[in-house]
Amino acid sequence: MADLELMRTLATANGTKIVLLVMDGLGGLPLTPDGRTELETAHTPHMDRLAREGSTGLHIPIAPGVTPGSGPAHLALFSYDPVRYEVGRGVLETLGIGFDLQPNDVAARGNFCTMDEQGRIVDRRAGRIPTEECVRLTRKLQENTHLDGVDIFVLPVKEHRFALVLRGEGLSDKLTETDPLVTGKPPLPVRPLDDSPEARRTAELVNAWIAQAREVLKDEPRANCLNLRGWGKDPRLPQFPEIYKVRAGAIAVYPMYRGVARLVGMELIQHGSDIEDEFAALREHWEAYDFFFLHVKPTDSRGEDGNFEAKVNVIETVDRFVGDMMTDLQPDVLLITGDHATPAKLRSHSWHPVPFLLWSRSAMPDAAQSFGERECARGYYGVIPANELMPLVMGHAGRLTRFGA
Repeated sequence: MADLELMRTLATANGTKIVLLVMDGLGGLPLTPDGRTELETAHTPHMDRLAREGSTGLHIPIAPGVTPGSGPAHLALFSYDPVRYEVGRGVLETLGIGFDLQPNDVAARGNFCTMDEQGRIVDRRAGRIPTEECVRLTRKLQENTHLDGVDIFVLPVKEHRFALVLRGEGLSDKLTETDPLVTGKPPLPVRPLDDSPEARRTAELVNAWIAQAREVLKDEPRANCLNLRGWGKDPRLPQFPEIYKVRAGAIAVYPMYRGVARLVGMELIQHGSDIEDEFAALREHWEAYDFFFLHVKPTDSRGEDGNFEAKVNVIETVDRFVGDMMTDLQPDVLLITGDHATPAKLRSHSWHPVPFLLWSRSAMPDAAQSFGERECARGYYGVIPANELMPLVMGHAGRLTRFGA
Protein backbone atom coordinates (compact mmCIF):
# COMPACT_ATOMS: atom_id res chain seq x y z
CA MET A 1 0.00 0.00 0.00
CA ALA A 2 1.21 3.49 -0.81
CA ASP A 3 2.09 5.48 2.33
CA LEU A 4 0.91 9.02 1.61
CA GLU A 5 2.84 10.55 4.50
CA LEU A 6 6.01 8.85 3.31
CA MET A 7 5.36 10.14 -0.20
CA ARG A 8 4.84 13.64 1.16
CA THR A 9 8.17 13.42 2.99
CA LEU A 10 10.12 12.13 -0.01
CA ALA A 11 8.46 14.09 -2.82
CA THR A 12 10.47 16.79 -4.55
CA ALA A 13 9.60 19.14 -7.39
CA ASN A 14 11.50 19.05 -10.67
CA GLY A 15 10.83 19.81 -14.30
CA THR A 16 9.67 16.36 -15.43
CA LYS A 17 6.39 15.90 -17.30
CA ILE A 18 4.09 13.00 -16.36
CA VAL A 19 0.97 11.70 -18.13
CA LEU A 20 -1.47 9.27 -16.55
CA LEU A 21 -3.70 8.03 -19.38
CA VAL A 22 -6.71 6.10 -18.09
CA MET A 23 -8.86 4.24 -20.58
CA ASP A 24 -11.87 3.58 -18.40
CA GLY A 25 -12.82 -0.10 -18.22
CA LEU A 26 -9.78 -1.04 -20.33
CA GLY A 27 -9.49 -4.64 -19.17
CA GLY A 28 -11.50 -7.25 -21.06
CA LEU A 29 -12.12 -10.90 -21.79
CA PRO A 30 -12.14 -12.99 -24.98
CA LEU A 31 -15.56 -13.85 -26.36
CA THR A 32 -14.47 -17.44 -26.98
CA PRO A 33 -12.00 -19.69 -25.12
CA ASP A 34 -9.43 -19.41 -27.91
CA GLY A 35 -10.08 -15.72 -28.63
CA ARG A 36 -8.45 -12.45 -27.68
CA THR A 37 -9.55 -9.62 -25.40
CA GLU A 38 -10.54 -6.22 -26.78
CA LEU A 39 -7.09 -4.80 -26.02
CA GLU A 40 -5.33 -7.81 -27.52
CA THR A 41 -7.51 -7.56 -30.64
CA ALA A 42 -6.93 -3.86 -31.21
CA HIS A 43 -4.21 -2.72 -33.62
CA THR A 44 -2.07 -0.59 -31.31
CA PRO A 45 1.41 -0.19 -32.80
CA HIS A 46 2.31 2.81 -30.63
CA MET A 47 1.28 1.29 -27.30
CA ASP A 48 2.85 -2.02 -28.32
CA ARG A 49 6.16 -0.24 -28.90
CA LEU A 50 5.90 1.50 -25.54
CA ALA A 51 5.17 -1.85 -23.87
CA ARG A 52 8.33 -3.31 -25.42
CA GLU A 53 10.42 -0.31 -24.37
CA GLY A 54 8.88 0.11 -20.92
CA SER A 55 7.75 -2.06 -18.04
CA THR A 56 4.37 -3.77 -17.76
CA GLY A 57 2.19 -5.59 -15.28
CA LEU A 58 -1.33 -6.00 -13.97
CA HIS A 59 -2.93 -4.09 -11.11
CA ILE A 60 -5.76 -4.95 -8.74
CA PRO A 61 -7.93 -1.89 -8.00
CA ILE A 62 -9.41 -2.90 -4.63
CA ALA A 63 -8.71 -6.53 -3.67
CA PRO A 64 -8.65 -9.88 -5.48
CA GLY A 65 -12.14 -10.86 -6.59
CA VAL A 66 -13.66 -7.47 -5.71
CA THR A 67 -15.43 -5.61 -8.51
CA PRO A 68 -14.66 -1.87 -8.17
CA GLY A 69 -16.76 1.16 -8.81
CA SER A 70 -15.17 3.93 -10.83
CA GLY A 71 -14.69 6.28 -7.90
CA PRO A 72 -12.63 4.01 -5.65
CA ALA A 73 -10.78 2.61 -8.66
CA HIS A 74 -9.59 6.08 -9.62
CA LEU A 75 -8.67 6.97 -6.05
CA ALA A 76 -6.51 3.84 -6.05
CA LEU A 77 -4.76 5.00 -9.24
CA PHE A 78 -4.04 8.32 -7.53
CA SER A 79 -2.40 6.24 -4.70
CA TYR A 80 -5.17 6.50 -2.08
CA ASP A 81 -6.29 3.41 -0.20
CA PRO A 82 -9.82 3.07 -1.67
CA VAL A 83 -11.11 1.16 1.36
CA ARG A 84 -9.85 3.71 3.88
CA TYR A 85 -10.87 6.71 1.79
CA GLU A 86 -14.34 5.61 0.76
CA VAL A 87 -16.17 8.37 -1.10
CA GLY A 88 -19.80 8.32 -2.20
CA ARG A 89 -20.31 8.70 -5.92
CA GLY A 90 -22.75 11.51 -5.29
CA VAL A 91 -19.87 13.61 -3.98
CA LEU A 92 -17.84 12.94 -7.13
CA GLU A 93 -20.70 13.77 -9.49
CA THR A 94 -21.51 16.96 -7.58
CA LEU A 95 -17.93 18.22 -7.45
CA GLY A 96 -17.47 17.27 -11.09
CA ILE A 97 -20.12 19.71 -12.26
CA GLY A 98 -18.60 22.51 -10.19
CA PHE A 99 -21.16 22.60 -7.38
CA ASP A 100 -19.90 24.19 -4.16
CA LEU A 101 -20.44 21.24 -1.84
CA GLN A 102 -20.51 22.27 1.82
CA PRO A 103 -19.05 20.08 4.62
CA ASN A 104 -22.44 18.96 5.95
CA ASP A 105 -24.18 18.53 2.59
CA VAL A 106 -25.34 15.03 1.69
CA ALA A 107 -25.07 14.13 -2.00
CA ALA A 108 -26.28 11.23 -4.11
CA ARG A 109 -25.83 10.30 -7.73
CA GLY A 110 -29.18 9.94 -9.48
CA ASN A 111 -30.15 7.92 -12.54
CA PHE A 112 -33.34 8.52 -14.45
CA CYS A 113 -34.88 5.17 -15.33
CA THR A 114 -37.94 3.69 -17.05
CA MET A 115 -40.58 1.86 -15.00
CA ASP A 116 -43.46 -0.25 -16.34
CA GLU A 117 -47.09 -0.18 -15.18
CA GLN A 118 -46.35 -2.82 -12.55
CA GLY A 119 -43.67 -0.62 -10.98
CA ARG A 120 -40.74 -2.65 -12.27
CA ILE A 121 -37.64 -1.09 -13.79
CA VAL A 122 -37.33 -1.99 -17.48
CA ASP A 123 -34.41 0.34 -18.35
CA ARG A 124 -32.00 1.46 -15.64
CA ARG A 125 -30.73 4.36 -17.79
CA ALA A 126 -33.96 5.56 -19.41
CA GLY A 127 -32.56 4.87 -22.87
CA ARG A 128 -29.56 7.11 -22.11
CA ILE A 129 -31.67 10.22 -22.62
CA PRO A 130 -29.79 13.23 -24.02
CA THR A 131 -28.32 15.72 -21.59
CA GLU A 132 -30.78 18.38 -22.77
CA GLU A 133 -33.64 16.22 -21.53
CA CYS A 134 -31.84 15.66 -18.23
CA VAL A 135 -31.63 19.44 -17.81
CA ARG A 136 -35.38 19.79 -18.38
CA LEU A 137 -36.22 16.98 -15.96
CA THR A 138 -33.98 18.22 -13.17
CA ARG A 139 -35.48 21.70 -13.51
CA LYS A 140 -38.93 20.14 -13.29
CA LEU A 141 -37.96 18.30 -10.11
CA GLN A 142 -36.29 21.35 -8.62
CA GLU A 143 -39.44 23.41 -9.10
CA ASN A 144 -41.97 20.81 -7.95
CA THR A 145 -40.44 19.05 -4.94
CA HIS A 146 -39.68 20.33 -1.44
CA LEU A 147 -38.80 19.19 2.08
CA ASP A 148 -39.43 21.15 5.26
CA GLY A 149 -36.24 22.45 6.84
CA VAL A 150 -33.98 21.14 4.08
CA ASP A 151 -32.66 22.84 0.95
CA ILE A 152 -32.80 20.62 -2.13
CA PHE A 153 -30.57 20.91 -5.19
CA VAL A 154 -31.39 18.74 -8.22
CA LEU A 155 -28.47 19.11 -10.61
CA PRO A 156 -28.11 17.86 -14.20
CA VAL A 157 -24.93 15.89 -14.87
CA LYS A 158 -24.85 14.10 -18.24
CA GLU A 159 -27.35 12.01 -20.20
CA HIS A 160 -29.47 10.07 -17.67
CA ARG A 161 -27.32 11.08 -14.70
CA PHE A 162 -28.12 13.80 -12.19
CA ALA A 163 -27.06 14.70 -8.65
CA LEU A 164 -29.22 15.29 -5.59
CA VAL A 165 -27.87 17.41 -2.73
CA LEU A 166 -29.62 17.90 0.61
CA ARG A 167 -28.49 20.81 2.79
CA GLY A 168 -29.61 21.16 6.37
CA GLU A 169 -28.76 20.38 9.98
CA GLY A 170 -28.36 16.86 11.27
CA LEU A 171 -28.25 14.99 7.94
CA SER A 172 -26.52 11.62 7.51
CA ASP A 173 -25.06 9.88 4.47
CA LYS A 174 -25.43 6.43 6.06
CA LEU A 175 -28.18 5.38 3.68
CA THR A 176 -28.93 2.46 1.38
CA GLU A 177 -29.37 2.85 -2.38
CA THR A 178 -32.59 2.45 -4.35
CA ASP A 179 -31.20 0.81 -7.49
CA PRO A 180 -31.68 -3.00 -7.48
CA LEU A 181 -28.96 -3.11 -10.20
CA VAL A 182 -31.10 -5.35 -12.43
CA THR A 183 -34.20 -4.85 -14.54
CA GLY A 184 -37.51 -6.54 -13.78
CA LYS A 185 -37.54 -5.41 -10.16
CA PRO A 186 -39.00 -2.30 -8.47
CA PRO A 187 -36.77 0.38 -6.93
CA LEU A 188 -35.78 -0.23 -3.33
CA PRO A 189 -36.74 2.02 -0.42
CA VAL A 190 -34.00 4.02 1.27
CA ARG A 191 -33.09 2.66 4.69
CA PRO A 192 -30.66 3.90 7.36
CA LEU A 193 -27.39 1.99 7.59
CA ASP A 194 -27.11 2.66 11.31
CA ASP A 195 -29.55 3.32 14.15
CA SER A 196 -28.66 6.97 14.66
CA PRO A 197 -31.49 9.54 14.76
CA GLU A 198 -29.74 11.42 11.94
CA ALA A 199 -29.72 8.42 9.60
CA ARG A 200 -33.33 7.51 10.39
CA ARG A 201 -34.51 11.08 9.80
CA THR A 202 -32.53 11.46 6.58
CA ALA A 203 -33.92 8.19 5.22
CA GLU A 204 -37.45 9.43 5.92
CA LEU A 205 -36.74 12.72 4.18
CA VAL A 206 -35.27 11.04 1.12
CA ASN A 207 -38.16 8.59 0.79
CA ALA A 208 -40.57 11.51 1.01
CA TRP A 209 -38.65 13.32 -1.74
CA ILE A 210 -38.60 10.21 -3.94
CA ALA A 211 -42.38 9.86 -3.62
CA GLN A 212 -42.80 13.46 -4.77
CA ALA A 213 -40.31 12.99 -7.59
CA ARG A 214 -42.05 9.90 -8.95
CA GLU A 215 -45.33 11.77 -8.99
CA VAL A 216 -43.70 14.60 -10.93
CA LEU A 217 -42.16 12.17 -13.45
CA LYS A 218 -45.00 9.67 -13.85
CA ASP A 219 -46.17 10.92 -17.26
CA GLU A 220 -42.70 11.12 -18.83
CA PRO A 221 -42.33 8.72 -21.79
CA ARG A 222 -38.92 7.34 -20.80
CA ALA A 223 -37.61 8.91 -17.62
CA ASN A 224 -40.70 8.22 -15.52
CA CYS A 225 -38.75 7.14 -12.44
CA LEU A 226 -35.36 7.55 -10.80
CA ASN A 227 -32.83 5.82 -8.60
CA LEU A 228 -30.38 7.21 -6.05
CA ARG A 229 -26.94 5.75 -5.40
CA GLY A 230 -23.61 6.57 -3.79
CA TRP A 231 -24.58 8.69 -0.78
CA GLY A 232 -21.75 10.68 0.67
CA LYS A 233 -20.26 13.80 2.20
CA ASP A 234 -17.04 15.52 1.16
CA PRO A 235 -14.33 13.60 3.10
CA ARG A 236 -11.69 16.35 2.74
CA LEU A 237 -8.95 14.05 1.43
CA PRO A 238 -5.22 14.79 1.56
CA GLN A 239 -4.42 16.74 -1.59
CA PHE A 240 -2.53 15.05 -4.41
CA PRO A 241 -0.55 18.15 -5.56
CA GLU A 242 0.64 18.78 -2.00
CA ILE A 243 1.64 15.15 -1.44
CA TYR A 244 3.66 14.84 -4.66
CA LYS A 245 4.61 18.50 -5.16
CA VAL A 246 3.23 18.65 -8.70
CA ARG A 247 1.07 21.04 -10.68
CA ALA A 248 -1.69 18.62 -11.56
CA GLY A 249 -4.25 19.12 -14.33
CA ALA A 250 -7.22 16.87 -15.12
CA ILE A 251 -8.65 16.27 -18.60
CA ALA A 252 -11.93 14.35 -18.43
CA VAL A 253 -15.30 14.65 -20.14
CA TYR A 254 -17.65 13.00 -17.64
CA PRO A 255 -18.38 14.94 -14.44
CA MET A 256 -17.75 12.02 -12.10
CA TYR A 257 -14.12 11.76 -13.20
CA ARG A 258 -13.70 15.51 -13.05
CA GLY A 259 -15.15 15.22 -9.56
CA VAL A 260 -12.66 12.65 -8.31
CA ALA A 261 -9.82 14.74 -9.75
CA ARG A 262 -11.16 17.87 -8.05
CA LEU A 263 -11.63 15.95 -4.80
CA VAL A 264 -7.89 15.23 -4.61
CA GLY A 265 -6.91 18.77 -5.58
CA MET A 266 -6.27 18.62 -9.33
CA GLU A 267 -7.19 21.61 -11.46
CA LEU A 268 -9.86 20.98 -14.10
CA ILE A 269 -8.87 21.78 -17.69
CA GLN A 270 -11.67 22.87 -20.00
CA HIS A 271 -12.01 21.13 -23.38
CA GLY A 272 -14.45 19.62 -25.86
CA SER A 273 -16.19 16.28 -25.59
CA ASP A 274 -14.25 14.07 -28.04
CA ILE A 275 -11.06 12.08 -27.50
CA GLU A 276 -9.39 14.34 -30.05
CA ASP A 277 -10.42 17.37 -27.96
CA GLU A 278 -8.87 15.83 -24.86
CA PHE A 279 -5.50 15.27 -26.50
CA ALA A 280 -5.69 18.77 -27.98
CA ALA A 281 -6.19 20.13 -24.46
CA LEU A 282 -3.14 18.20 -23.32
CA ARG A 283 -1.10 19.86 -26.01
CA GLU A 284 -2.56 23.32 -25.33
CA HIS A 285 -1.85 23.20 -21.58
CA TRP A 286 1.45 21.32 -21.72
CA GLU A 287 3.47 24.17 -20.23
CA ALA A 288 1.00 24.94 -17.45
CA TYR A 289 1.21 21.63 -15.58
CA ASP A 290 3.74 18.90 -14.92
CA PHE A 291 1.25 16.10 -14.12
CA PHE A 292 -1.71 15.31 -16.37
CA PHE A 293 -4.59 12.93 -15.68
CA LEU A 294 -6.24 12.21 -19.04
CA HIS A 295 -9.41 10.12 -18.86
CA VAL A 296 -11.06 8.32 -21.81
CA LYS A 297 -14.61 7.17 -21.10
CA PRO A 298 -15.88 5.34 -24.25
CA THR A 299 -13.88 2.17 -23.59
CA ASP A 300 -16.05 1.62 -20.52
CA SER A 301 -19.29 2.65 -22.23
CA ARG A 302 -18.76 0.29 -25.15
CA GLY A 303 -17.91 -2.52 -22.74
CA GLU A 304 -21.12 -1.92 -20.81
CA ASP A 305 -23.01 -1.94 -24.11
CA GLY A 306 -21.56 -5.38 -24.85
CA ASN A 307 -20.08 -3.99 -28.08
CA PHE A 308 -16.72 -5.74 -28.43
CA GLU A 309 -15.80 -4.21 -31.80
CA ALA A 310 -16.71 -0.68 -30.73
CA LYS A 311 -14.47 -0.99 -27.67
CA VAL A 312 -11.67 -2.21 -29.94
CA ASN A 313 -12.19 0.85 -32.15
CA VAL A 314 -11.93 3.22 -29.19
CA ILE A 315 -8.63 1.65 -28.11
CA GLU A 316 -7.27 1.99 -31.66
CA THR A 317 -8.31 5.66 -31.75
CA VAL A 318 -6.47 6.33 -28.50
CA ASP A 319 -3.38 4.58 -29.82
CA ARG A 320 -3.15 7.00 -32.75
CA PHE A 321 -3.21 9.97 -30.40
CA VAL A 322 -0.64 8.32 -28.12
CA GLY A 323 1.74 8.11 -31.08
CA ASP A 324 1.35 11.81 -31.81
CA MET A 325 1.72 12.70 -28.13
CA MET A 326 4.99 10.82 -27.79
CA THR A 327 6.41 12.45 -30.90
CA ASP A 328 5.26 16.00 -30.25
CA LEU A 329 5.23 16.37 -26.44
CA GLN A 330 7.77 13.74 -25.35
CA PRO A 331 6.62 13.20 -21.74
CA ASP A 332 9.23 11.95 -19.32
CA VAL A 333 6.93 9.34 -17.80
CA LEU A 334 3.76 7.80 -19.21
CA LEU A 335 1.46 5.39 -17.40
CA ILE A 336 -1.30 3.84 -19.54
CA THR A 337 -3.92 1.70 -17.86
CA GLY A 338 -7.59 1.43 -16.93
CA ASP A 339 -9.35 1.96 -13.63
CA HIS A 340 -10.97 -1.47 -13.84
CA ALA A 341 -12.01 -4.08 -16.39
CA THR A 342 -15.30 -3.79 -18.28
CA PRO A 343 -15.41 -6.83 -20.57
CA ALA A 344 -17.93 -6.57 -23.38
CA LYS A 345 -18.63 -10.24 -22.72
CA LEU A 346 -19.97 -9.35 -19.25
CA ARG A 347 -21.48 -5.93 -20.07
CA SER A 348 -20.34 -4.66 -16.67
CA HIS A 349 -17.39 -3.85 -14.46
CA SER A 350 -15.49 -6.94 -13.33
CA TRP A 351 -12.91 -8.05 -10.79
CA HIS A 352 -10.23 -9.01 -13.32
CA PRO A 353 -6.73 -7.48 -12.95
CA VAL A 354 -6.09 -4.51 -15.23
CA PRO A 355 -3.12 -4.24 -17.63
CA PHE A 356 -0.73 -1.32 -17.37
CA LEU A 357 2.39 -0.10 -19.10
CA LEU A 358 4.86 2.29 -17.52
CA TRP A 359 7.19 4.02 -19.94
CA SER A 360 10.18 6.15 -19.03
CA ARG A 361 13.82 6.36 -20.01
CA SER A 362 14.70 4.43 -16.85
CA ALA A 363 12.13 1.65 -17.33
CA MET A 364 13.21 -2.00 -17.33
CA PRO A 365 12.10 -3.70 -20.59
CA ASP A 366 10.49 -7.04 -19.89
CA ALA A 367 9.00 -10.03 -21.70
CA ALA A 368 5.91 -8.17 -22.95
CA GLN A 369 5.96 -7.74 -26.71
CA SER A 370 2.64 -5.89 -26.95
CA PHE A 371 0.10 -4.17 -24.75
CA GLY A 372 -2.47 -6.73 -23.69
CA GLU A 373 -3.66 -8.67 -20.68
CA ARG A 374 -1.64 -11.82 -21.22
CA GLU A 375 1.50 -9.99 -22.30
CA CYS A 376 1.32 -7.71 -19.26
CA ALA A 377 0.96 -10.80 -17.07
CA ARG A 378 4.56 -11.58 -18.13
CA GLY A 379 5.71 -8.12 -17.14
CA TYR A 380 8.40 -6.82 -14.85
CA TYR A 381 6.02 -5.64 -12.13
CA GLY A 382 3.81 -8.72 -11.98
CA VAL A 383 0.48 -8.16 -10.22
CA ILE A 384 0.41 -5.25 -7.78
CA PRO A 385 -2.19 -3.13 -5.95
CA ALA A 386 -3.34 -0.16 -8.03
CA ASN A 387 -2.38 2.36 -5.37
CA GLU A 388 1.28 1.36 -5.67
CA LEU A 389 1.46 2.61 -9.25
CA MET A 390 1.75 6.33 -8.50
CA PRO A 391 4.84 5.99 -6.30
CA LEU A 392 6.43 4.02 -9.17
CA VAL A 393 5.52 6.84 -11.55
CA MET A 394 7.05 9.44 -9.25
CA GLY A 395 10.17 7.35 -8.81
CA HIS A 396 10.62 7.09 -12.57
CA ALA A 397 10.12 10.86 -12.80
CA GLY A 398 12.91 11.47 -10.28
CA ARG A 399 10.42 13.05 -7.90
CA LEU A 400 11.13 10.93 -4.82
CA THR A 401 14.30 11.50 -2.83
CA ARG A 402 16.24 8.71 -1.14
CA PHE A 403 14.87 7.30 2.10
CA GLY A 404 17.33 7.07 4.94
CA ALA A 405 21.09 7.52 5.10
